[in-house]
Amino acid sequence: PTQRESMLRSCAARTARRSCGAAVGQRRMMSSGTVTVQLDKPYETFKLESEPPMTAEVTRDELLGYYSLMYRMRRMEISADTLYKAKHVKGFCHLYDGQEAICVGMEAGATWGDSVITSYRDHAWQLSRGDTVTGVLCELLGKQGGCAKGKGGSMHMYKADANFYGGNGIVGSQAPLGAGIAFAHKFAGDGCCSFALYGDGAANQGQLFEALNMAALLQLPLVYVCENNQYGMGTSKKRSSANDDYYTRGGYVPGIKCDGMNVLSVRECTKFLKKHAVEVGPIVVEFDTYRYHGHSMSDPGITYRNRDEVSQVRAARDPVDRAKRYCIDTELVTEAEIKEIDKEVKAEVAAAVEAAKAAPPPEQSELWTDVHVGQSKDFFMRGPDISTSSGVYGTNR
Repeated sequence: PTQRESMLRSCAARTARRSCGAAVGQRRMMSSGTVTVQLDKPYETFKLESEPPMTAEVTRDELLGYYSLMYRMRRMEISADTLYKAKHVKGFCHLYDGQEAICVGMEAGATWGDSVITSYRDHAWQLSRGDTVTGVLCELLGKQGGCAKGKGGSMHMYKADANFYGGNGIVGSQAPLGAGIAFAHKFAGDGCCSFALYGDGAANQGQLFEALNMAALLQLPLVYVCENNQYGMGTSKKRSSANDDYYTRGGYVPGIKCDGMNVLSVRECTKFLKKHAVEVGPIVVEFDTYRYHGHSMSDPGITYRNRDEVSQVRAARDPVDRAKRYCIDTELVTEAEIKEIDKEVKAEVAAAVEAAKAAPPPEQSELWTDVHVGQSKDFFMRGPDISTSSGVYGTNR
């Protein structure tokens, strides 16, 4: 890659350090040109005696990394929208545009040693954990080259080598799985934690509270992350939740509310969350955010809210624009450099779209693979009729 390409990927490269302790040490060794940014929206806390700082130290390389990755996510999701409308994407498709600061800020405050498990709104997380735009779009289009060989689609991104466990299609199902991953971290004693993300629409599910109770009893290094984008499908939080202060919903577990549209606020909050989870036990965070698209591509997103509401949020709180303003206002990055990044990212995403379109679909034989762990080639699976089955009848391994 060119020097500029390497710089644009600096954010993702930094998070690739697998050792949690080593990554924390690296963050202290800031390069010259560090500035201190005053954060503008205070945190709200529940059962906590301390909170994250209201300032953030940041370098030129960090700002460039955050902005370029967020802008890449935004362009990727816009392309996914276009591909879906052109009927290249089959099945469901849930977009993340408007919520990019949460993903990028959390990655900046954690490491790949920390595990992440999320809902079906997972494209950006797959990218942040080391996949390429081409890889994400190949999976969306059901093509070879995707993380699930084109067999999973939008809701089932996955990257185990970077501790990203999906991509889960059942609402709220990732919460108890995230608790189980936290148990594995505690059992291993690796000093890392599990981040289990869910939306406000899943916040009233019983399985969240059952798993949180066990996590509290066992003092697991678990962070419950409620991405409050204000609407669960087509229902506003005020109509669905008797208590919509989701950071307080843990009851006996402390919580914090953070501006989820500010990448630096999310970063500082994530550092605080991880420290608490590893040293004390589970904690709940509510990231206040907003989704620009409907719940999924089948939802126009304007029957339960109006276009003016969406436009007002874009104008006042857009997370990508805020990251850009940090770059310019700190005078660490010039407007010309931002324009060059935008140009290169647009070209990268456009090339990825064409590559995904041109990629071949999975071989028909892939229909029978990856059904069970360790299955032999003789493992029997029945097709629509016995003549289209696979394997040897009676073989169950």
